[in-house]
Amino acid sequence: MSDSILIRRDEGAITHLVLNAPSSLNALSDAMLARLKEEFTELMDSASARVVVISGMGKAFCAGHDLKEMTAKRQAEDGGAAALGDLFARCGEVMQMITRLPQPVIAQTHGIATAAGCQLVASCDLAIAAEGTRFGVNGVNIGLFCSTPMVALSRNMPRKQVMEMLVTGNFIEARRAQELGLINRVVPEADLEAEAQALAQQIAGKLGRAVRIGKRAFYDQIQMPLDQAYEFTGAVMVENMLDADTEEGIKAFLEKRDPVWTQRDPVWTQ
Repeated sequence: MSDSILIRRDEGAITHLVLNAPSSLNALSDAMLARLKEEFTELMDSASARVVVISGMGKAFCAGHDLKEMTAKRQAEDGGAAALGDLFARCGEVMQMITRLPQPVIAQTHGIATAAGCQLVASCDLAIAAEGTRFGVNGVNIGLFCSTPMVALSRNMPRKQVMEMLVTGNFIEARRAQELGLINRVVPEADLEAEAQALAQQIAGKLGRAVRIGKRAFYDQIQMPLDQAYEFTGAVMVENMLDADTEEGIKAFLEKRDPVWTQRDPVWTQ
């Protein structure tokens, strides 16, 4: 539905989730977080979706939390501690769901991505930005340090660069965000949707089980000491190598032909 706060559009094996609250610059309101959680929960068990693309309607990708809602929560008898704590817990849960999704998630960004909106970009597996897009964790400018956004940001970028953004409240431009590892590539705004779609199609054309196994292992191993990470990923390689479709993929490569995957892996069609 076009009047939904979050629009879902399935195109073959690619699921598009469009933040649709342009009047609030697609703020992560209670309603937006609830809808994202709903869609992510469904995608966890999807037999057809192989890639997810998150984008925003209007002038911006996402301006972070809804400050009017946050202010209203402070009117509670306890000064808002419980309501605000619940908000940040729910937001953190949604962000962590992205890394747990079996599908790679691409942020298709434009305009601005600030505070929790920048956190959303950092939480996605991949990100493409239109030229001129600005990224920031600007809460310090209004006296609210972006402590939860910095969790995802500090796991994407060098720590001193993250700290500078956090304590100055300054934006960084898309090219700088690419240099620092927050996003993968910068494209002309007119090409943004096509570039995100092309990347999604490329990923969707791979063996789905291999990508799911690999994404899970990527986030598991990155938290481990080096020796444990090698032991763990070695076992993952064995699991992947013993798959019948992987055997077919290797055979097809050696025979210089396209692989013929089994129907156990959902067929992607453009």
